[in-house]
Amino acid sequence: DLTLLPLLHRPDPAPLGRLIGHVARANPQWKRLDGGVAAMAVFQAGDYYVSPAWYPSKQQGGRVVPTWNYETVVAWGRLTLLQAPEQILPIVTALTERHEGLRAAAGQGEAWAVSDAPADFVQAQLKGIVGFDLAIERLEGKRKLSQNRTPEDRAAVMAMRAQEG
Repeated sequence: DLTLLPLLHRPDPAPLGRLIGHVARANPQWKRLDGGVAAMAVFQAGDYYVSPAWYPSKQQGGRVVPTWNYETVVAWGRLTLLQAPEQILPIVTALTERHEGLRAAAGQGEAWAVSDAPADFVQAQLKGIVGFDLAIERLEGKRKLSQNRTPEDRAAVMAMRAQEG
């Protein structure tokens, strides 16, 4: 099963740290994750189609094909579920501070805080989610960014990406 979730990295315990997050209690996936089950989190940065028409080397024999460029990181580890409100509140607060802080720093208004909502409302909302902590045991990253192409082809890909936005 796959669920897309916002996660935060915590550097402790070293060397790889842990990922924290939460999932809706209504999502049945969490019920199969108790007891330190092995889990993975996949993070994908940019990905995009690369047209062979972008390559200057196309003019030199036409031996080019389309491709897909991407960057990804996979974290494997043991997942611990957190169901007590006092365990989940710090996760929700950290996620909110991270994203509201970014929004405020970008000039998109004042940051909202979990403490801005009535305490009884927050406690009721916490009952609708399950927190988790993924202790990272292994990380693997992959970057495919036309590194098999000539410097001229790579420069052309970057220029076209910038042009297309």
